[in-house]
Amino acid sequence: MFRSALPYLENKWIVSPDRKPLVIRGARQVGKTWLARTLALHTEKKLVEVNFERDPQIKSLFETNNPKEILQNLEVYSGVKIDPASSLLFLDEIQEAPEILAKLRWFYEDLPELPVIAAGSLLEFILQDHAFSMPVGRISYMHLEPLSFEEFLHGCGKETLLTYIRNIKPPFVIPSAIHEKLQDGFRTYVCVGGMPAVVANWIKNQSIEDVINIQQDLLTTYRDDFFKYKGRIDVHKLDTILKAVPLQLGEKFVYSKADSSIQSAVGKQILSLFNKARLCHGVQSSSGNGVPLGAEVKEKAFKEIFLDVGLAGRSLGNGFSMPQTTTEGGISEQVAGQMLRTLFPPYEEPSLYYWQREEKPSNAEIDYLIEHGKQVIPVEVKSGSTGSLKSLHLFMDLKKSTIAVRINNDFPSITAVSVKGRDGQNLSYTLLSIPFYLTGQIHRLLDCNDLLRNPHDTH
Repeated sequence: MFRSALPYLENKWIVSPDRKPLVIRGARQVGKTWLARTLALHTEKKLVEVNFERDPQIKSLFETNNPKEILQNLEVYSGVKIDPASSLLFLDEIQEAPEILAKLRWFYEDLPELPVIAAGSLLEFILQDHAFSMPVGRISYMHLEPLSFEEFLHGCGKETLLTYIRNIKPPFVIPSAIHEKLQDGFRTYVCVGGMPAVVANWIKNQSIEDVINIQQDLLTTYRDDFFKYKGRIDVHKLDTILKAVPLQLGEKFVYSKADSSIQSAVGKQILSLFNKARLCHGVQSSSGNGVPLGAEVKEKAFKEIFLDVGLAGRSLGNGFSMPQTTTEGGISEQVAGQMLRTLFPPYEEPSLYYWQREEKPSNAEIDYLIEHGKQVIPVEVKSGSTGSLKSLHLFMDLKKSTIAVRINNDFPSITAVSVKGRDGQNLSYTLLSIPFYLTGQIHRLLDCNDLLRNPHDTH
């Protein structure tokens, strides 16, 4: 299986002359352990893997602040010689020994020739309550998401289709047979999702029933995790909020809609825990006047998406058959947002934004806003092949923007839009319309400046 983070680790991080110990952040079962093991294999490093959950006693080997002594302890304990220059130290499930995170600074300062990777689930829970000093400036972070559609195609052995979508460019001339084949592939992705264990099973067995069983096991594992770290939060409320996220996809999240007995303060606390654990992701409301989008966030207005589209569908009780359309209902915003998160470089924490206007009679909402260079690009997500663009017209009029994106089930096209604005004057802008399977190519397509300056409908 291919992960786009792997080339970054191989070609940037591990060969950097100023390489810092790396902490991989991501939800449980997104492939953190696989990534570390595969990196060692590809770079011909001897993997020294320490699992603090499987072997709790091993943390006693790290009591010293001297990394050379720690390696000596590991050598004695494992009976294996460790050469720092030709090895990779992988500290897995480090949430079971979080104080060791503070010791990573000594590896950076005193043993820089040894690459060190740390990973763990629910790590953000630990970091928010840690009673030690994190080695700021002496560690790096990497953020790992579920597989993107491109990674899914690669894993399924569909390299020809993958190469095709990576090279699609205006003017768009896609044979209907290829378009339908890509649509079919994306429908499968919506059902299976991007969790590595689920994808691997699908590749091997092609069984929807197996997929659903694994997805259900993953959801159960996540719930068990939170019950273990619940603290003083009522277990029932944890479960209620967790189930509410897929139910409120595409909507402003309302705690009382999940359960009228849950007070906003408690609901906010629970949802914050889910977001920290990367099980859910907030979509913040931004004014969208310029970059960075996070500079004008409205704290009280937000939406949520789930970690993975396959898990969201399973939580909603989707059946054994593939969806008849590429996306249905709130799942369209879920899968679009999930793929937009994969567009961020591995070292940058992904963030999602949307825009809303609550002024009668011209209420409006744009599903996502993205930053493209110094531009704010509105992204409308339509579950079918058509749909009203009233909100998009209003946004383009208010912000005096020139380029917008629509994601739907139709063929890709570039259209010169011309409508009447609020003041009766002509409003003109360029609309890049792409099918869901091209979401991962948004930035590349937006860089086709020569065509965007002279837009025309190509389909």
